[in-house]
Amino acid sequence: MNKYFSLCSFLTSIFLLGSFLAHGQWYDGSKINNKAVQLFDKASLDASNGEIVKSIEKLTDAIKIDPNYVDAILARADMYASIKNYTASIIDYNNAIKKDSVYTNGFLLAYAESLAGNGEFDMALSITNQYLSNKNLNERNKKLALDKKTTYQFAVNFTKSNKYKNYIFNPINMGENINSTNLEYLPSITVDGNKMIFNRRINGDEDFYESNKVDGQWQKATPVYGKINTNLNEGAQNISQDGQWLIFTGCNYPEGFGSCDLYISFKNKNGEWSEAENMGRNINTDAWESAPSLSADKRDLFFSSTRAGGFGSSDIWVSHNVNGLWQKPENMGATINTKGDDGCAFIHADNQTFYFNSNGHVGYGMSDLFVSRRNEKGIWQKPENLGYPINTVDDEGSMIVAADGKTAYYASDKGNVKNKIDLYSFELREDIRAQKTLWVKGKIFDKKSNMGLSSIAELSTSDSGFILSKLQTDDDGNYLTTLPIGKNYVFTINKKGYLFYSENFMMKANVSDSPIIVNIALQPIEKGAFIILKNIFFETKKADLQITSFAELDKVALLMLENPSLIIQISGYTDNVGKPVDNLILSNNRSKAVIDYLIKKGIAIKRMLGKGFGETKPIANNNTEVNKAQNRRTEMSVISN
Repeated sequence: MNKYFSLCSFLTSIFLLGSFLAHGQWYDGSKINNKAVQLFDKASLDASNGEIVKSIEKLTDAIKIDPNYVDAILARADMYASIKNYTASIIDYNNAIKKDSVYTNGFLLAYAESLAGNGEFDMALSITNQYLSNKNLNERNKKLALDKKTTYQFAVNFTKSNKYKNYIFNPINMGENINSTNLEYLPSITVDGNKMIFNRRINGDEDFYESNKVDGQWQKATPVYGKINTNLNEGAQNISQDGQWLIFTGCNYPEGFGSCDLYISFKNKNGEWSEAENMGRNINTDAWESAPSLSADKRDLFFSSTRAGGFGSSDIWVSHNVNGLWQKPENMGATINTKGDDGCAFIHADNQTFYFNSNGHVGYGMSDLFVSRRNEKGIWQKPENLGYPINTVDDEGSMIVAADGKTAYYASDKGNVKNKIDLYSFELREDIRAQKTLWVKGKIFDKKSNMGLSSIAELSTSDSGFILSKLQTDDDGNYLTTLPIGKNYVFTINKKGYLFYSENFMMKANVSDSPIIVNIALQPIEKGAFIILKNIFFETKKADLQITSFAELDKVALLMLENPSLIIQISGYTDNVGKPVDNLILSNNRSKAVIDYLIKKGIAIKRMLGKGFGETKPIANNNTEVNKAQNRRTEMSVISN
């Protein structure tokens, strides 16, 4: 946000600095050319009306008439700083200081702010220390300077410790198909990167607009289709990763509980957004709720609130969706929240990387952007400041990051004197990127009837079993789940009355940009039904189960416990490497190892039969390593139910 200063306040500051200024300076404002003074007064009026460019023009004319008009030079430096033209501001401050280093002592802190605005933090720190060396500073100015010193020291230290010194911050305006002569801000985007929804303010009214990316190009933005946009203001919003939900902020709605509440809308089969619904008392209070961000699996809703029980003025809270109901929100705790204002949450599609803004964590002086990462115990780690030049001495608002983990979108006025806000994209430094995230989508259906099935889809890491996401498909069985690269995953589908389905996704070395389409046929629990247990792994040429098999076997045990009359057969198979007799023995031992594990989980031995088939029933030719891996498998079949 721009911070505009009027010359009236500038003149007042000169008056207040009278006791601070030392005697003997040569500059005497009473001897300035009268025409220059008149221009200065007119410039003051322009500035008070927000006409910054006109003010600068008149100050420039005044300085041309009297080049020694230090007050005008200082005022113009202040005006340039207010529109973030810090380079011009620094030139003016330097010029004024050269003309009278004593008279300008009181403006050293403002000079330091412009230096910091330009990224010259070392110099800003030095000038601030010079300002603090004056023994006549009052307590208020001293505290202000010490606060500035802390931020500049942080900036200096950050620059020294940052190993990505060659990073180039180059925000690119998203163009006329997204931006207009009005204000655009608060974007959100689907996981495929092909739909963006954002706010546009026209004559004070906020509405949602959307744009679709076709052949790599954003199309002309249009109002969203449906019943969301009203004659009221629709604010900060977040579209779900699958593009089916839209959660947003509605202020002063007749049915609202507080000043601003969270509302939800759903997209129907015709692509139309439903009339918004208040998200209810568990989410909304008589306080202020805003800036929602929905996790990729739609289980967690992060948002800002001023409700009681927080750490500061505004905190970030999270509500969990359990069986379709949003639970009472939990404060994200002291790791994320501070005594200041924390908000503008964004949970990335990887479900592990969390961006937000705060003026309570140590930073560059106002609201900065931070990132926190969740470990496999589900604990959010200490936030990292995104650093300069993403963060500056000015307020930084919200930011979202695309599924690729590196492309960020945000709103900025870029120092525009008319306060014109547009949407921009830029590339994040490597150290603050999220995990590149692909996605798998498809439909779950009954194998016999082909009817879609509403089911539970769960994604967990192969090595630790940490559940990364757990989602409910829609009524027709359609699903979408995200797959951060860099790890291997177990993907399972559960539906009461059906054998579960399992799949593994090897993403440690996956560099593909293509989504994965998996349509899944679930088999009713009945005699003859069978599944391949794709996440059962053994030590090479041994019957010892690997730890990564336990999560899958636990699901088999759960299935048996939920269906107490179920009797199954565990069948083992190998590839054709080695002697057939050895392969037969190995497959028998492996099926026995599975049964032994299930017995330890409380499944009666009489309900299970184990049998090895060696290399006799391949499902693929043994001519490649991939095919051989398919033949080395464990199957579960239903003997009776």
